[in-house]
Amino acid sequence: MTARRRHFSARYAEQSPTIFLILRRMRVPLIFLIVIFSVSVLGLTLIPGQRGTGMSFFDAFYFMSYTATTIGYGELPEPFSGGQRLWVMATIYLTVVGWAYTIGSLLALIQDRTFRQALALRRFSRTVNRLREPFLLLAGYGQTGQILGRALDSLGRRMVVLDLSAERVDALDIDSYHADVPGLVGDATDPHTLDLAGLEHPRCEGVLALTDSDEVNLVVAMTAALIRPDIPVVVRTLSPAIEHRMRSFGSPTVVNPFDRFGDHVRLALHAPASYQLMSWLVGGPGAELPAPGRPPAAGRWVVCGYGRFGRKFVEDLRADGLEVTIIDAAEQEDEPGVIVGDAADPAVLRQARLADAVGFVAGTDNDATNLSLIAAARRLHRGLFIAARQNRRASAPLFAALEIDWVLVAAEVVAREIYAQLSTPLLWRFLQDMPGRGNEWADRLLDRLQAHCGSRLGSVWKMTLSDAEAPALGPWLRGGDALLGDLLRSPHNRDEQVAAVPLLLLRDGETILGPEDDVRLAAGDQLLFVGHPVARRALIDIMLNRATSEYVLHDRTVPAGWLWQRLSRRIPDS
Repeated sequence: MTARRRHFSARYAEQSPTIFLILRRMRVPLIFLIVIFSVSVLGLTLIPGQRGTGMSFFDAFYFMSYTATTIGYGELPEPFSGGQRLWVMATIYLTVVGWAYTIGSLLALIQDRTFRQALALRRFSRTVNRLREPFLLLAGYGQTGQILGRALDSLGRRMVVLDLSAERVDALDIDSYHADVPGLVGDATDPHTLDLAGLEHPRCEGVLALTDSDEVNLVVAMTAALIRPDIPVVVRTLSPAIEHRMRSFGSPTVVNPFDRFGDHVRLALHAPASYQLMSWLVGGPGAELPAPGRPPAAGRWVVCGYGRFGRKFVEDLRADGLEVTIIDAAEQEDEPGVIVGDAADPAVLRQARLADAVGFVAGTDNDATNLSLIAAARRLHRGLFIAARQNRRASAPLFAALEIDWVLVAAEVVAREIYAQLSTPLLWRFLQDMPGRGNEWADRLLDRLQAHCGSRLGSVWKMTLSDAEAPALGPWLRGGDALLGDLLRSPHNRDEQVAAVPLLLLRDGETILGPEDDVRLAAGDQLLFVGHPVARRALIDIMLNRATSEYVLHDRTVPAGWLWQRLSRRIPDS
């Protein structure tokens, strides 16, 4: 079955329940009204009039039509007899009752929750089928989905939202999106619901499974891999076991915020400048350069809460050779030496020797508990390096008030990583390779970025040096002496550099991170830049405008207009 036929079947399937529901609920009122109308017409044809005969069927039907609809022209085609008038009075009351019954049933149908859901489903299906531009299917519109949705909307990316919560879907109508975002209340584990949300739509360019349930995300990944193996799938999970099962279906991009946070912690411990650079680039346009964090001293850590987050954090700390003391309310059979008790109890903290620890982690799944743990720990040791897990968005002001060194907000970690992958794939490649260059290299790149772009992150964009995107650079690139530094000269004053810094150069699958001005360029190279939007427009002008490129690259002034260029070719040099 082709995609077009499948979409036709989906539209027909969603229209049919609405029509059948109307017919089922309005069947008795309509039959009742039709019977009253038919009996009224039949009576007028049988009751004798002024001439001793009844009305014709057409005249009786005509009279009852304008009488039943409250128009009331009068007694046509001639004055009625007494019997006809008695019959008409009876039919008038009957039609009033019939209309009242029918209209009441119709109002009850309009207010019926099932009928309203059927109408909303039909409207949603029609909106999705009419999409003519690429869109992303977003399964799960919780905290992660909302953060990512706003970021994608700022890039002009369309999306369709599927969530089990009616409140979240209704919030789409009041959110300040630039384009309408279709939303459906439904179960993402149902393949039919995913189909209605556009999984098989030819314009669907990717699926994002971001619900709070790992099992639901697993089903979405499986369904997408089986039905649309040609589109990318990004999945959120907290369970390593579920992650392994997800990778059994196709090659989805799996994001585990606990894994990512552990990687960030290790990066911050060993390369604080690299961590600062990464945090800045994933912050999005307009993000301020984060201040250098206070690196924790080497020593022992105390971790409270030994769930999935606590286990991963302990694993990362121990991988760095650090000693860890664990406190948990429940006894852990697979982890000997765990201190069982309430970490907010001073006696338990003294048992954990908090006074001689360097770091403290509040990693339970309850924000109130984590906040109380932090307060209790600071009473015993003011100089502790504090890391905490924030579970609810509403708790953000409380965590900010405590001035915690590291705060894990799983939704933000997932949203930022997915945003980096979807917005500019080269940026994601840069972030993956950047830690390997070391802390000193990242520190130099930070200084370079601040010198040219300031402390507020501008645009991040990709440029391809091809004939299609850079026609004005063709001869220069083929000359074999094209230096990156020459391309970065300002079109207004070539002795100055535009406010942009290249982060990555990709050529034939090989990458050069932070390329310097003396790097030679070739046709087909892809460059990732970060800088001011004005610098982006300037580089585009250099790539497209021959007059601008001649000035910037060769310090030559050539005619700018098409006519002057044609004339200059015909006039010989004197």
